[in-house]
Amino acid sequence: MAMLFLSTPARLPVWKPMFDAAGETLIAGEDAVSDPAQVTAIACWTPPADLSRYPNLRVVLSVGAGVDHLPPMPPGVALARTLAPGIEAMVRDWVVMATLMLHRDMPQYLEQGRARLWQSHPVQLASARRVGIMGMGRIGALVAQSLSALGFDVAGLSRSGQGTDIQTFTAASMDAFLERSDLLVCLLPLTAETRGILGARTFAALPRGARLIHAGRGAHLDLQALRTALDSGQLGSAMLDVTEPEPLPQDHWLWDDPRVILTPHIAAQTDATEGARHALAVMRALNRDTPLPGLVDQAKGY
Repeated sequence: MAMLFLSTPARLPVWKPMFDAAGETLIAGEDAVSDPAQVTAIACWTPPADLSRYPNLRVVLSVGAGVDHLPPMPPGVALARTLAPGIEAMVRDWVVMATLMLHRDMPQYLEQGRARLWQSHPVQLASARRVGIMGMGRIGALVAQSLSALGFDVAGLSRSGQGTDIQTFTAASMDAFLERSDLLVCLLPLTAETRGILGARTFAALPRGARLIHAGRGAHLDLQALRTALDSGQLGSAMLDVTEPEPLPQDHWLWDDPRVILTPHIAAQTDATEGARHALAVMRALNRDTPLPGLVDQAKGY
């Protein structure tokens, strides 16, 4: 049994010694595969176009937390995503940073700084801001806990309606969730149901002047609807870590809009050691025929 490594070359000096120490075989690159039947797992961001080359393949492991970019797996091949505590903590840090920046009107102050304008504006208490988190998985729950500790009034939206000890809504009560979201945070997985969910209807249901924090997937967001909502004042500002497409064209309006702060999909990056540790856990599960850590329900998309 072997794992085929098709990830960032800079991670290999970390992964290879860890696999060697654990007595597991790691093959770096398809050119190094001498016996395709030996490959039972592939760690990658983009899998090979022809997986049929590997007759004993049992799992494709995404080296990141996301799997929406991956094609459907062939029969008998499972899909897993990397579970790494560092990913959760990094996204939490980015969302907390973005929430505080929009809460304290940083887009406006950054624009004033460029204009050399010294002017203050009224400051609201965190307790007066209602935060709505779309997606109450591991990261969403951590974000909710952190923002609640800072004094924000936090609620969540999830498929099950079950989350932490905060108020959690389901899709059936989404309008009520949106109506109480002064700061809307998107951490949803990308599925057929969530594609384009950040659009005109969602923005119209928010309180006027609401702010958007987006660290989900670029295809969640309708950029034209965002522009319309900003121009009308329905949205006051936005901070985005993801867009569709990525990277944005050089002449895209988002680059120059002072109401929007952009970061280039850096809310989280998988730590090489944590990624290798999870990959080894996947190999051990294959060896023992036990449940795979990070297993994805391919019907749901997460």
